[in-house]
Amino acid sequence: MTTQTPTLAEEKAHLRSQTRKATASGWIGSALEFYDFFVYATAAALVFPQIFFPKGNAKVAIVASLATYGVGYVARPIGAFFLGHFGDTKGRKNVLLVCMFLMGISTMGVGLLPTYQQVGLWAPALLVVLRLVQGFAVAGEISGASSMILEHAPFGRRGYYSSFTLQGVQAGQIFAAAVFLPLAHFMPDTAFMSWGWRIPFLLSVFVLVAGYYIRRKVEETPVFTQEAAAGEVAKLPVVEAFRENWRNMLLVVGICMTNVIAVVATIFGAAYACQPAYGIGLHKDVFLWIPVCGNITACCVIPFVGTLADRVGRRIPMMFGPLMAGLLAIPYLYFISVKNVPVAFVLSLLMWGVVYQGYNAVYPSMCAELFPARSRVTGMAIPSNIAVFLTALLPALFAYIAPPHSLNIPFKVGAIAFGVTCIVALSGFLAKETYRIRTKDLGNPNAIPVPKEEYFRLRAKSIAEASTD
Repeated sequence: MTTQTPTLAEEKAHLRSQTRKATASGWIGSALEFYDFFVYATAAALVFPQIFFPKGNAKVAIVASLATYGVGYVARPIGAFFLGHFGDTKGRKNVLLVCMFLMGISTMGVGLLPTYQQVGLWAPALLVVLRLVQGFAVAGEISGASSMILEHAPFGRRGYYSSFTLQGVQAGQIFAAAVFLPLAHFMPDTAFMSWGWRIPFLLSVFVLVAGYYIRRKVEETPVFTQEAAAGEVAKLPVVEAFRENWRNMLLVVGICMTNVIAVVATIFGAAYACQPAYGIGLHKDVFLWIPVCGNITACCVIPFVGTLADRVGRRIPMMFGPLMAGLLAIPYLYFISVKNVPVAFVLSLLMWGVVYQGYNAVYPSMCAELFPARSRVTGMAIPSNIAVFLTALLPALFAYIAPPHSLNIPFKVGAIAFGVTCIVALSGFLAKETYRIRTKDLGNPNAIPVPKEEYFRLRAKSIAEASTD
């Protein structure tokens, strides 16, 4: 029996089909996994201070609850070492499946935990353990998904396709808040604080099943498959990344400090607006609509910024977006403090939904493109998770520097956020521009960019071919 050799047109059509499948897998997988992660974040701000910690000192309870949110990020650098190694030695697809199972099981575990009133200090101890598993699991998600999409994407459109990884993350946050919204609005407070908060965590069983079904259908990337066939897979990608790309790893740390904006918008902002100790008094469901609408706006903006990064490069949006988001942090918190929800709502759309996407949409392509395929998952995962770990500890720092009843809370927190985004802009400026470098040459310090005229011709060809499917 003979097999028919596919024609060139059929091969190209298959590659385009795999690009779409990889993009859909990255989007849906990230959405489902970060749903789990941000369900915890929302509960840490709105519920856990009253459930898992002793009563009597509101400030201590708030700081401790937000610290457990940050503790999850302690495991992220550790997870980045292990999962980065796994993704660079066993494949992008396999590491994404591992991440998803660890995240789903640990999230369901949180929904089954006893409270402080039931088991005392065992409650926060078990909460911390499960949060550490969550942090370990999520450490390989973005770098793995970004590498998978980028290595499937056609030349000239890597920024556009890779941006869907972070669009999935924003969608996951929408799902997390959307589950909490009807519960917080329609359930009596006593029922919500007693058992209603557990529902979003237990729904992770459906997340797990759906994510596995989607991800198992995606093929491994051509880049990794070719390396494996030639016996060129790195044995110690961590060593290679630090030895050959330590400068780029430092720049990725600086770039990913942009997550300070996410902390201000969704974690500290929620606690500041809703926790009784701060005295603002916004209802939980009122404030939850702010990040929901901001994230909906972000989902609309991200593909356009990804396309922009394919036209003007990665560095310009990476410098402009974080700086503008940092500037908006102060007025955003100020209008929460004066209970002006309409203005805070508009500012959240601008800060979180629009200008922040200069980072969010470009980060998956820009950071992955700084590393060669042999150590790409590792090189991106380790520094990005170190940066996220540092910024995730900020909620507890904010609560300590600007505790309930202190003065100038919006300015104190907002000024720190803007200072961090200045570091981000400098890191983006110092990074190498990569959008015109061919995929096979990424990570090569001597790679020569394709001339602009040729680049835009090839990009237009990719767009035209995709439109025929």
